[in-house]
Amino acid sequence: MFVTETHIRVRYAETDQMNVVYYGNYAQYFEVARAESIRNLGFTYRELEATGIIMPVVEMQTKFLRPAHYDDLLTIKTILRELPTDHKIIFEHEVFNAEKKLLTLGKVVLYFVKMGNFEKTSMPAAMRNILISFFPEKS
Repeated sequence: MFVTETHIRVRYAETDQMNVVYYGNYAQYFEVARAESIRNLGFTYRELEATGIIMPVVEMQTKFLRPAHYDDLLTIKTILRELPTDHKIIFEHEVFNAEKKLLTLGKVVLYFVKMGNFEKTSMPAAMRNILISFFPEKS
């Protein structure tokens, strides 16, 4: 299992009239956390795209348990529970406040596809070679 943590402070513009983070902002929070998770593997989205592979989001689920508010420091835990074996990669997210209370759960499914024609492909070998060390049962 591969797990990373990313910290984001809620900005005023991300809240609604009720002083609660607007639900649509969680897609951006999850994206920031995913990008940082990939960066922790030694890659960036830009480098991935340079190989001719892009990762569109094909599914997103979010469950709101408690609200986040302006100026809260959020910790977004990003989890890969399974090593991708085909064109699909599943990122799970858990959002916590500074008191370590679980606020939000998320799941985002992306595909590895070839740039230009969107043909499904597998994870780049260099990325897989790094990620596999987090899944000893697959080695």
